[in-house]
Amino acid sequence: MFEIIKADTKFIFTKYFGMTAVLSTIIVAISLYGLFTKMSYGVDFRGGAEVQVKFMEKISLEDVRKNMKADGFSEVTAISIGEPQENEFLLKVPGDESNLNSVTEKVNETLKSEYGDKIDVRKIDIVGPKAGAELRLSGFQAMLWALIAIMVYVGLRFDFKYSPGAIVALFHDVSIILGVFAFTGTEFTLQTVAALLAVIGYSVNDTVIVYDRVREHEQKFPNRDIKEHINEAINETLSRTFLTSGTTLFVSMTMLFMGGLAIRDFFLAITLGVFVGTYSSIFVAAPVTLIFDRFNKNSAGDKVGANA
Repeated sequence: MFEIIKADTKFIFTKYFGMTAVLSTIIVAISLYGLFTKMSYGVDFRGGAEVQVKFMEKISLEDVRKNMKADGFSEVTAISIGEPQENEFLLKVPGDESNLNSVTEKVNETLKSEYGDKIDVRKIDIVGPKAGAELRLSGFQAMLWALIAIMVYVGLRFDFKYSPGAIVALFHDVSIILGVFAFTGTEFTLQTVAALLAVIGYSVNDTVIVYDRVREHEQKFPNRDIKEHINEAINETLSRTFLTSGTTLFVSMTMLFMGGLAIRDFFLAITLGVFVGTYSSIFVAAPVTLIFDRFNKNSAGDKVGANA
C-alpha cells in the first residue's frame, strides 16, 4: 500500500495540545465575532426578488451579471440552472419590505430593455424578510440537529467520553468557516448551508477514523495511558489522513478556481472544511477526549473514596 508517511512514525502530538487549544480558542472567538457582526446574508435569508429567465441565444453568466450591475444592481447574484445549452438563469436581487415591489418591477423592466425579445422572463418570486429570517433559522437548525445526531452516533458507536470531542471539533470547523465568510464579505446562502453539512460529514468521518484506532489500542493495552493511545492512533492514520485530504483538496480547489462563480462559494466552504476538519480531528477532538477521560477517572476515583 502506498504511504506518504510510514505507519511507524512516533510524533508526539499530545505535547502540542496546550498550544493548539489556545490557538483554536482565539480563532473561534474571532470567527464568532465576525459571524454576529459582519456576516452578509444572501437573498434567500434576508429577502429580495428572484427572477428566472431564459435567453433565446447563448450568453455567458458573467455577461448577465456584468450587465445587471451596470444597470444599478450592484448586489445581484446570477446562477445558471438546468443544462448549459438551455441558457436559463436565476437572478437574485436583494430588497427590503418597503421596496420589494419596486425592485421587482425595476428588474423586469431592465431585463426587457436590455435584451428585448432575446429573453423570456419565466418566473418572478418575492422573498419577504420574514420568510428569509425563517429560512435562515431553519438552516442553522439543520446544522444543530446534525450535530446532535452525530453526538448520539459517536456515543453509541464508541463511548460517550468521545462524543464531546466530536461535537467541539465540528463546532470549531463550522465557526471558522463562517468566520472566513463573514470577514471576506462572502454571502451566506443556501449553498453555504449545503456545503457546511457536507463539511460536517467529512470532518466527523475523519474524527471517527482516529477514535476507532484509539479504541482498538485501549482494548489491546488497557493499562496504558490514553495519551499513548492517542499518539499511536494519530500516527497510524496520518498517511491515510494526508492521502484522503490531499485528493479531496485537489478536487475542491480545482472546482473553486475553475468551476466559475456559480459554485465558487460552495467549494470555498468545502476547501476550508478540509483544512480545518483535518486539523480539528487531531488537535481538537483528541484533546477534548483526553480531558473527558481524565474527568471520568477523577469522578470514579472520588466515588470510590467516598464509599471506602
